[in-house]
Amino acid sequence: MDFKKFHLGTLIKSRVQELDISISRLTKFLKCSEADLDEMYSSESLDILLVLRWCKILEYDFFRLYSHHLILYAPALEHSKTGNQEKDKSKSLPQFRKNIYSEELIDYILEMITTGRKTKLQVIEEYRIPKTTLYKWISKRTVIKSK
Repeated sequence: MDFKKFHLGTLIKSRVQELDISISRLTKFLKCSEADLDEMYSSESLDILLVLRWCKILEYDFFRLYSHHLILYAPALEHSKTGNQEKDKSKSLPQFRKNIYSEELIDYILEMITTGRKTKLQVIEEYRIPKTTLYKWISKRTVIKSK
């Protein structure tokens, strides 16, 4: 899976086929026509509330694709960039740590290293993953695979 560029409609259609969900069930749940379904399948992105409905019926978190994209490709968020130096100021939106990596993301990165698409140094530099974190992943995964 390429987290840099993905086509949401194609992924949704693939999941529908995987689960073998009938068109009538989808149109009833999403409150749309068959033509609307085809349009969604061909769309690269969809309205957030619509994606939420797809997540529910397909029992898959499509938002995680966007989270992985942000973890890998978005610049690190720093207070100095915004000019806001006050750390204790309350914020209206919840704050999430950028360095929380899911199993899928770790597997993706380690696969790139094992297949030779990227070197360890490239991964560290391009995705800003700490060297110690990457080496912990590698050592844990090789111990698990050797058992």
